[in-house]
Amino acid sequence: MAASPFLNRIRSEIRLRGYSLATEKSYISWIKRYIYFHNKRHPQEMGAAEVRAFLNHLATNREVAVNTQKSALNALAFLYNQVFKQPLGDLGFRYTKSPQRLPTVLTTDEVSSILAQLKGRDSIIFQLLYGSGLRISECLRLRVMDIDFDQCSLTVRSGKGDKDRVTILSPSLLPALRALKDSAIALQQKDNLSGVGPSLPYALGRKYPNAFRTPAWMYIFPSTSISAHPITEQSCRHHLHPSVPRKALKKATIAAEITYKKISCHTFRHSFATHLLQAGRDIRTVQELLGHSDVATTQIYTHVLGQRFAGTSSPLDRL
Repeated sequence: MAASPFLNRIRSEIRLRGYSLATEKSYISWIKRYIYFHNKRHPQEMGAAEVRAFLNHLATNREVAVNTQKSALNALAFLYNQVFKQPLGDLGFRYTKSPQRLPTVLTTDEVSSILAQLKGRDSIIFQLLYGSGLRISECLRLRVMDIDFDQCSLTVRSGKGDKDRVTILSPSLLPALRALKDSAIALQQKDNLSGVGPSLPYALGRKYPNAFRTPAWMYIFPSTSISAHPITEQSCRHHLHPSVPRKALKKATIAAEITYKKISCHTFRHSFATHLLQAGRDIRTVQELLGHSDVATTQIYTHVLGQRFAGTSSPLDRL
């Protein structure tokens, strides 16, 4: 089914609009699930009623999270609105209530304890997550050209929402990053002897066929193996898979005996924001460093700090 003309048509429409590979995979997956839910009927034979039934199934029977419901709706809206040119209109569907969750944040001592259990490349990755507020995908996609050693800054390209931003880089990481850069370029030069190089954005690879030989495009955290590009199918070296640092983090938290909190790679980004606010940095600066479009998203960290209750004392203290 993955190679069907129908799904290939959807892929073409997605790529025509420049959506990310992650979005492409998500949309294709949801459209497949929608088709199977309706006993393999062709989507063009269905419409708003069937979409509403599928979304209600996810909400009531599967009890999926609100963001999961939104992902499914976005995929099906794209299918009908953009591919079939048959707008769904108002579905009359209401998302399940989204409970407000506060992010898990580590103390500075907990960050230090976990980092102490990590070595080499893994240590640098998590120091970047915490020191620069990166998402794990943003960190692993860093290329040589994204590191400004003179200005101590990082450029995050095509982050969430396909936005670029510049964030801070700790000077303490410069020697290690220089060593990683030199190692990555040496690996690229070795790959080039076989006509292979780092994976490139599809359009750029076509326009500049020899760009894979340019050091600027090499990943700082390259994969240990050669693989086929997911779109062009040409052999290339992609960046390190996110499962690698996730496994390293799990071992580090156990070794640091910090098992009383639910810790993920994203926890270090949460901790970055919270600790900057604790240090007195203004919320607009933190918003810019994180790449949030709306300051309301950044304000969740003031809830973690309890700043919304500033100046309020417990009545217990007056007894």
